[in-house]
Amino acid sequence: MSHLIRTLLLLLFSCVLVSCDKAEEQYQPQFGSQPVAQKPEYIFGVHPLHNPQQLQTVYVPLIDFLNAHISEVTFRLEASRNYAAYEEKLYAGKFQFALPNPYQTILAEDKGYKIFGKMGDDENFRGIILVRKDSGINQVTDLKGKKISYPAPTALAATMLPQHFIHTHGVDVNKETESVYVGSQESSIMNVYLKQVAAGATWVLPWQIFLKERADVANELEVKWQTSTLPNNGLVVHTSVPQSITDKVSRVLFELHTHAEGQAILARISLSKFEKADEQTYQVTRDFIQTFITTIRPLTNP
Repeated sequence: MSHLIRTLLLLLFSCVLVSCDKAEEQYQPQFGSQPVAQKPEYIFGVHPLHNPQQLQTVYVPLIDFLNAHISEVTFRLEASRNYAAYEEKLYAGKFQFALPNPYQTILAEDKGYKIFGKMGDDENFRGIILVRKDSGINQVTDLKGKKISYPAPTALAATMLPQHFIHTHGVDVNKETESVYVGSQESSIMNVYLKQVAAGATWVLPWQIFLKERADVANELEVKWQTSTLPNNGLVVHTSVPQSITDKVSRVLFELHTHAEGQAILARISLSKFEKADEQTYQVTRDFIQTFITTIRPLTNP
């Protein structure tokens, strides 16, 4: 190979190497946009104050308001078909925030939850006993030998308080009446209307809503007796939730009654306000439950 040809080949090879080096220098790897981190989802579990459809209607505006004012997490409402289903989820720690009844509130303390608030209006946390206007029942003793409907064995205002009331007014609820647990507040009311039972127990809040939505049915019924009161339903938070989030939820809930939008949300719930509470708030409830267990019937703890 001539000297000239070798020289030309070397020059050509050098040019190729230079081009490759420049291409490598200019090349920058391209990546797709980084995936946006998903916000934690916190489940807010409300005990069966109403059937699942009604519960969604009443409480979704509250959850939407929390989502609009707390950006770090997403809240989702979860309804349960009955008390047993709700309690199974609550005691398993499925909810990050929950609105249980006072009995469930107390038990939740041993299941990883902390009490941080409650519903106000304690004067409304009382049991009521309904009968048909044409029932002929006038005295508590008229309930002897009769069926009485209740939402669930662990419903405090709607079951335990009425059973205690009946028992302390001369009727042994275990031996002289038949307790029928029907799963929800509405079912307890409707069982009276349909004459499946002689009387039915519920509490003030569901009855007020029933009066508005089913006036034709409610007109056939009357509140025959009311019980004494206890502290209203509790607000609990799972201990896995950061304190900063609990503080923000507390602030949003406890200030609802101070502005028009919050007042509209509370009106759907038939509540004047949420308020601060802790474990000491429910000592009177613990005392009542102990009395109930001693004098009426045992309660099966999870």
